[in-house]
Amino acid sequence: MSLLDNQVPAVLLRIDRNPFHHGTLGAVRSLGRAEVEVHVVADSTRSPVHTSRFVRRLHPPPRPGASPGDIAATLLRVAAHVARPAVLIPLDDASAIAAGRLREELAPAYLLPQQPDSLPERVADKARLAELCAAAGVPHPVTLVPDSAEDAAAAARRLGLPLVAKWSRPWLVPAGSGLRSTVLVRSAREARELFLRSAEAGSLLLLQTFLLPGPDHDWFCHGYADRTGAVRAGGTGRKHLAWPRGAGLTAVGRWTPNPQVTALAERLTRELGYRGIFDLDFRRCGSTGRYHLLDFNPRPGAQFRLFTDGSGLDVVRALHLDLTHRPLPADMPLPGRRFVVENYAPLAALRGAPAGQELAWHAADDPAPGRAMWALWSRRAAGRLASQVTDRLHPRTPTPANAPASAPRLVNQAGAPDITSITQITGITDDFREDEKASSC
Repeated sequence: MSLLDNQVPAVLLRIDRNPFHHGTLGAVRSLGRAEVEVHVVADSTRSPVHTSRFVRRLHPPPRPGASPGDIAATLLRVAAHVARPAVLIPLDDASAIAAGRLREELAPAYLLPQQPDSLPERVADKARLAELCAAAGVPHPVTLVPDSAEDAAAAARRLGLPLVAKWSRPWLVPAGSGLRSTVLVRSAREARELFLRSAEAGSLLLLQTFLLPGPDHDWFCHGYADRTGAVRAGGTGRKHLAWPRGAGLTAVGRWTPNPQVTALAERLTRELGYRGIFDLDFRRCGSTGRYHLLDFNPRPGAQFRLFTDGSGLDVVRALHLDLTHRPLPADMPLPGRRFVVENYAPLAALRGAPAGQELAWHAADDPAPGRAMWALWSRRAAGRLASQVTDRLHPRTPTPANAPASAPRLVNQAGAPDITSITQITGITDDFREDEKASSC
């Protein structure tokens, strides 16, 4: 018998158009296996997700960049079809932010955690996150926000090269623009030219210091903050392999207890009054040994199924249990468990793991998505290669702009001045990628 209330459906919302978002499939399977009726509001008709036997129905999603009103209208249409209250689970930042803003409007059709409506947006905004970390005493990389193109060049010289440039609200970066949510900048001229595209990106340009990565530096922490604020389910993991190699999303990760990372995550969520699922990225600085928060995702991370414990509990199930006022079982951690994304790490997927392994796409009880993924991946890989060649042959030339120079603004300097940890978080730049995250110390 399922611990979950299978009379309460779940609606998964994803505005991002990436067909290879394996986190969506993970949520579908987690809830479907618990006999929960699963509705998917996403552009999944061309994704392997739609082949899963656990999907009850696909619904057309809001368009990228949709207004809150349009998103609310979409969700209320789905609610009319479902015809009873459902747990709403956002699966990308834009969806999480919209759900936070619309929580009162969507009730009682949808069940959502009780927290300040603006909080998901505040933690997802890279500039605001730096301020939140400073207030909570959580280490975060030094971050400068230039006020002009000349400020950007000056900030690059001040921070040292190379450095990382990122847009504060990556979900606003328009598809097809050629802009990445974060890039590695190697000259003051590059920083200046990037600033000139601020209006196109739709948010502030942030500049941060960069150091080369090293072994045992990349960590993540997933969890669910319940209605009392207690962090349940989830755990801490270490990234063993990234895609792209050394600078991307988790292709191979292992459940590895890390009390320091856990304490930082609990401190921040407690200080913020955060409720719901979170996915935090940390980087350990080789020179100081301290862990610095790089990213706060107010939603499930794509590899959340890594932290499925001995009772079958994960953060998605924890959310459903808590919002339906059912008790969560006692945590039964399974350290050493491994998560592998087969299309990024096929050899690792074949090797297996002594403590158990979760594959992103293949599952014996739901084989169709794995087969569909390989067929789609092969076709898209060829197309992506051709597109990259074209982009390199015809690079975008930014339009010059004149702006008065002034000193760059310091957003955050949490901790001692020797903080040199940084992240390069590459957002969705094509329909291949969920969230390339390039990390550095």
